[in-house]
Amino acid sequence: MQHLQMRTRAKICGITRVQDIHAAVQAGADAIGLVFFPPSPRYVSIEQAQKLAQHVPAFVQLVGLFVNASAAQIQQVLDVVPLDVLQLHGDETPEQCQQIATQCKRRWYKAIQVQAGMDVVAEVEKFQQAGASAILLDAWHPELKGGTGHSFDWSQFPQLDTALILAGGLKPENVAEAIQTTGTYAVDVSGGVESAKGIKDQQRIEQFMQGVQRGSANP
Repeated sequence: MQHLQMRTRAKICGITRVQDIHAAVQAGADAIGLVFFPPSPRYVSIEQAQKLAQHVPAFVQLVGLFVNASAAQIQQVLDVVPLDVLQLHGDETPEQCQQIATQCKRRWYKAIQVQAGMDVVAEVEKFQQAGASAILLDAWHPELKGGTGHSFDWSQFPQLDTALILAGGLKPENVAEAIQTTGTYAVDVSGGVESAKGIKDQQRIEQFMQGVQRGSANP
């Protein structure tokens, strides 16, 4: 019996406009990411996020990205914005992630910035054991937390029996190759589908999702 190949999931992150939610949903995105990190050019306020959330239909997940936020700060958002999953993108320890999950009663995944010489598998396992529902692997940058536009060496991508999300430098032109190289569970894109920071380009979203489908297809 032939195994069905799992379709690679895709999240469009850093959305700030209603029309970009519609474009992402129509193109087949599985998740929409909102950034609650004030220094980011893609930051949205709680009020903005509340309005955007009203346009995310059922079966498309709403993910909130936080950087070194306390459980209380995250709960402030959750009181108003119906986030499905938390993306913890700072220097949170496995213990802090667990504490946030317990207090906020949400599933979560951790972003790890991959550096040369890092034991990626050991890092992934630490957060997996703490209860992460996935691990996102992103390119390392000395100042930026995500949205760097850089990719890391995909040959470093570990082959593990856990949900791994590939991020960093993805765009319509390289996403199919990235999926075929890594076998990733999901991909996460922000800058690669933008015309300006925080302003998504409908055509590039569509091209990106077509690339995801090509990459997921049996070779």
